[in-house]
Parts: sequence; C-alpha cells; structure tokens
Amino acid sequence: MKQLDLQVIQKARQWLAAGESIWLCTVVSTFGSAPRGPGAMLVALPTGEHRGSLSGGCVEDDFLERVANGQFPPGNQVVRYGEGGLAPTLKLPCGGVLDVLVEFITPDEANRAHLACVEEALTGGELVTRRVFLESCERTHRPGAMNEPRVAVDDGCISVRIGAAFRLLLAGLSPVAEYCANYALALGYEVILCDPRTEVTAGFSMPGVELVPVLPAVFISEGGCHGATAVVALTHDPRLDDLTLLEAVRTQAFYIGAMGSQRTSDTRRERLVRIGGLNETALARIHAPIGLNLGSKTPAEIGIAVMADIIRVSSGVERRAL
Repeated sequence: MKQLDLQVIQKARQWLAAGESIWLCTVVSTFGSAPRGPGAMLVALPTGEHRGSLSGGCVEDDFLERVANGQFPPGNQVVRYGEGGLAPTLKLPCGGVLDVLVEFITPDEANRAHLACVEEALTGGELVTRRVFLESCERTHRPGAMNEPRVAVDDGCISVRIGAAFRLLLAGLSPVAEYCANYALALGYEVILCDPRTEVTAGFSMPGVELVPVLPAVFISEGGCHGATAVVALTHDPRLDDLTLLEAVRTQAFYIGAMGSQRTSDTRRERLVRIGGLNETALARIHAPIGLNLGSKTPAEIGIAVMADIIRVSSGVERRAL
C-alpha cells in the first residue's frame, strides 16, 4: 500500500493536470495530543473532495467546510486548530493544538514541476526540502538532509523535509531484530529482513515484514537503501554484520548501526579499517554500540533503545540535546 503522503501528492498532481486549483495542507506543529505528526498532508478541492489526513478526522470536516465557504484567502498561511485557534473550533476532542500550513496552488507549470519533484522524493529519490513563504504564493525546493528537522519555521518561511517512507533494514534475524521489527511496524516503517540462513529463518513469519533470503550486503549493493533507510546489524555475527556495514556506508542510509559492547565495537572498527579500508568519515556514520543508553538489558529493551536512537536521528535531534 502506498504511503498516505505519496497518495496525497499524486492526487494533487492529477488535479493540477486537469486544470484544477488545489488546497495543500501540511501539519507544521502539534501541542498535546495529536493523531498525526508534523509533515502529515492533505489535499482538497473547493468541492470538498480530498485525499490525506491531518488529524484522523477531528479537523478535516471543519477545514473542508471553511474552504467551501471561501474563508481562506488564496496564498500561503498557517492556521491553528485547538485552543486559541479558529473560532468556533476552540478545543479539539483530543485536547491538542494543531498548526497547519495551508497553500493555495494554481495549475501552472512551476507548481506542477514543484510537485513532480516532491513525488520523486517520496518514491525514493533524493531528499528535498520544500520552502513555503507565508503571505505570498511563493514556494521553492532545495536538496534535503536527514539531520534537518522534518518541519521548521523561520522568519516567515516554512521548511518541510520530504522523502520516502522510512525503511528499516534488518541485517539478520535475532531476538532484538524481532522486537525492532514490531516497534518499527507500529511507527509506520517499511520493514525488510535480509538473512540467507534458512535454518535461522525457518518458521519466521511476521505480518508486514518482508523476508529476503540473501546476504544483507548483497541486497544493499543492489539498491536496497535510499536516504530514508535505517540499516541495523543485530546478530553479533561478523560474517553478516561486517559486510553489511561495509556496503551500508556507501549508501545514503540515514542511520547505520551495529549491536555489541564497546570492546566489540572497537574491535569491529579495527576490522573495517583493516579489511574494508574505511576512513574516519565512514566510521563516524556507524552507531556502535547501537541505540540510546537507556540501561537496556533484555531484547525488548534493547529494541526500544535502537528504535529510539533511529527516531532521534530521523528527527534531526543531537544526542547532547537529550
């Protein structure tokens, strides 16, 4: 199933190609309880036809009614739902507050090209950052980076990082890998398990996880990673882990990590330099020991620590800020 944001952009492009003007909405920030986070999108026509979601239902009906009634002037603006926001919607059922970027987009060539670039990023192309200028109809884009916040507000400009659906690539099956897979699925990640050891994966089945019976390094070398991919080696088997890391650092994967103690990690780094010729820049991309230091001991706890660190990096948060 296509990720929802990709469906939104594809529908937006379809409507623009048909000569329709559209309203494109993006969640900028949330306070308190909110079903969808910053970056979530919805596209709508003045008739009320729409695709996507901003809040899971408690905002969309009100927004579409206001659009139909012509309450939003054409242009780029931020509107608030929840306490202190649009009257009479002073309180959301969930008790949260939602700031939404609302863009009125006409079917001209520049806007069609802009959304074509966004679609390419969502389907696994280069990350892009949209820049939308408030109180105008101007929007641009530039190359994006995973260490940037998903959404940023700066001096009348909203920046939104756009990329493919997050992918978790598990290099080998292990108890920790199974917990990581469960957590990642709950977070909406695409999860791929690469493991050629049929004796290990026999009987493994988890809905939503794609099992690829090849070496992780082979899968990666054949284009298995894009800029929204996290690669984690969690087996303690250097025959799997080392080759995986050597291939992963050649890709744009935003997170690369390997499980092991500090001593094991130091020994692994020495091997990667000696065998793979990795330099300090490449080594610095590898999170080892993997995960946040939460005092984790059990596979379930380690899985939480791993996914928490992946979320930290994907959100552009430095360790020292925690």
